[in-house]
Amino acid sequence: MKVDVLSIAAHPDDTEMSAGGTILSLIAQGKTVAAVDLTRGELGTRGTPEIRLAEADAASKILSLSARENMNFRDGFFRNDEEHQRALIPVIRHFRPEIVLTNTPDDRHPDHGRAAQLVVEACFYSGLRMIESERDGQKQEAWRPKFVYHFIQDRWLKPSFVMDISEHWAGKLASIKAYQSQFFDPKSAEPASYISSPEFMEFLRARAEEYGHMIGVKYGEGFISPRMLGTKDIFGLV
Repeated sequence: MKVDVLSIAAHPDDTEMSAGGTILSLIAQGKTVAAVDLTRGELGTRGTPEIRLAEADAASKILSLSARENMNFRDGFFRNDEEHQRALIPVIRHFRPEIVLTNTPDDRHPDHGRAAQLVVEACFYSGLRMIESERDGQKQEAWRPKFVYHFIQDRWLKPSFVMDISEHWAGKLASIKAYQSQFFDPKSAEPASYISSPEFMEFLRARAEEYGHMIGVKYGEGFISPRMLGTKDIFGLV
């Protein structure tokens, strides 16, 4: 199953919070997008792994993802090592994306930076034909995505580029709110968490407005490229 873009993130809801608008924009352009969650977010303050999987499924429908998988790595304790890289390589080779979106390289949550490094290295090793892998009993060919981009999360980082998501802000917000157990709910009796306050939702909006302002649009999502980007169409830049 080949897709144009694959989002690989540490936790369910990372993709929606940081790249949901970009995904909706890509799909509106006719691109195919899939997502992979490395963990079930089982260490989260609110909800359960089962609830979060159901919420991820609901969010996937809102984003019109072609597929979504969960690696079932241990939340908080997965590592960037050979074991986890070899587990992820068959998934990358299965989806054969041109572009991979993944976690920010530096953030408040230590899982995010560690996931970013794991994904970068797994994408590189996925392109080495001497590393063998199989899926569903079938041997796989090597595949390396052309680009890996890091979406920006809690900490403010200077983006390499900003995607205009103005037309897709409502859809992005709906995909985030699909995670009802995690975000603000005045009726919830669960303990408060870092992301469960109404102020956090306002932060997400303010962040999108800030990045949008940087390119002269209403809402934007920022991404970091590990390498210099080029263009053949200077008039295509905004």
